[in-house]
Amino acid sequence: MEPTVSNEAKLNHPWLVAVWPGMGHVATSSGYYLLAKLGMQLLAEFAPGALFDVEHVEVKDGLIRMGQLPRSRFFSWTDPQGRHDLIVFIGEAQPPSGKHAFCRQVIEYARGLGVERVFTFAAMATAMHPEHDARVFGAATDDESLAELKRLDLQLLEDGHIGGLNGVLLGVAAEIGLRGTCLLGEMPHIFAQLPFPKAALAVLKVFTTIANIELDFSELSQQARLVDQELGKILAGLERELAEREPAEEETFSPESSEEEQIRAEDERRIEQLFDQARADRSKAYELKSELDRLDVFQEYENRFLDLFKKSDP
Repeated sequence: MEPTVSNEAKLNHPWLVAVWPGMGHVATSSGYYLLAKLGMQLLAEFAPGALFDVEHVEVKDGLIRMGQLPRSRFFSWTDPQGRHDLIVFIGEAQPPSGKHAFCRQVIEYARGLGVERVFTFAAMATAMHPEHDARVFGAATDDESLAELKRLDLQLLEDGHIGGLNGVLLGVAAEIGLRGTCLLGEMPHIFAQLPFPKAALAVLKVFTTIANIELDFSELSQQARLVDQELGKILAGLERELAEREPAEEETFSPESSEEEQIRAEDERRIEQLFDQARADRSKAYELKSELDRLDVFQEYENRFLDLFKKSDP
């Protein structure tokens, strides 16, 4: 598996952050936020190779088209302070098999770029209430990184396992003596299938502290507050329903097709406006992603979104 797109780059003591989809969108939300707020550039893309297969077909207006293979891309940021540059790897999916081989190729490519440290992000599902602060758990491949987590007073993952590539990648890093750290953001297990930006916010605050990077968290903080309110309402409703022990009758409402079309058209206009804003200012890209997530259409627009971070022509 070799990069199919690769820009020439001389990186200064780079660190690698690798993310894949998972519970609460914690890892990918963190990765996309770094991408947008640091104005990163596309560095390289790995061809899917034989590790991935087409899992579905696309249907639009009744017409079937072959689905795309998952993409795996590297993005880079040059540290203006000259301390260490940053590489973010975003994988659209984890390979169903060959995970160790896949991670070894990612690490070998990263090591060729001079990467000195590796970070992965993940979620930690607990019994926390959605309105409580999200803790960050940590695990490391080496004593120095572990001591760093202790100094930050994080919850150490004393025992257990880290599932998927978030863990396997660090295992490969440990095999070759590369420093690695996993940061896991806490989220309520009862909402494990829903986005939980508060956990991503907590993870990024710890990571930027370690990396000594300044980041504007205002958009992610606002998103976290809104999600907290919605989940709090859902939870309160469930608690009332359990207390009353009388299942409410489900109400169905079918809007007129013309209203659906009007709403869809307004959404599409809003999306295109946000794309225009993000092309002019990449720091606006996370607002675009939040809107795509809200409308549950990010997958449909993902390639266009990531194309915003391709290197501009001189």
